[in-house]
Amino acid sequence: MKWTISQLHQLQSKGLKFDEEIDLSEWVKSQSDIRDISPVNVKGRADISSTKVTFHLSISGSMVLPCSRTLVDVPYPFLIDTTETFLLKPADYETSEDFYLPEGEIVDLTPIIKEILLVEIPMQVFCDDVRNEEGAAPQSGKDWEVIAEEDQQNKVDPRLAGLAKFFENEES
Repeated sequence: MKWTISQLHQLQSKGLKFDEEIDLSEWVKSQSDIRDISPVNVKGRADISSTKVTFHLSISGSMVLPCSRTLVDVPYPFLIDTTETFLLKPADYETSEDFYLPEGEIVDLTPIIKEILLVEIPMQVFCDDVRNEEGAAPQSGKDWEVIAEEDQQNKVDPRLAGLAKFFENEES
């Protein structure tokens, strides 16, 4: 997803629309948070002026993340809509808006897409049913068991059982 500045200026009157797939499987190998990623589909258009190029992107695909509880692979689909701006002549433009600068004479969206995907990774992902997953962390052991909150029985701590009697006497 690279264009030279001269290519973009030639497309200024026509506009630029694109629908491409990017293979980020090599990049994923360097990311500990992502186990796998499908080819990423990037659709969008570019608004091109003499001083800047604004890309309106829709990024979609699916990545495999580890379950926060059991470390089992969890598919995580994503659909991200974003707008990114490249300044072609940064000296002529003053703003507080976030923007990128071309590298030499090339506008490359791939590093920005990677950055957006990293930001999109949730803090915690949970698999639906951990009991049937192979390789999942154990759900029970000697004298312990993982239970759902609704299955939990509220037991009174025996050390505090005497307090219940204290309040009963005071109400009478």
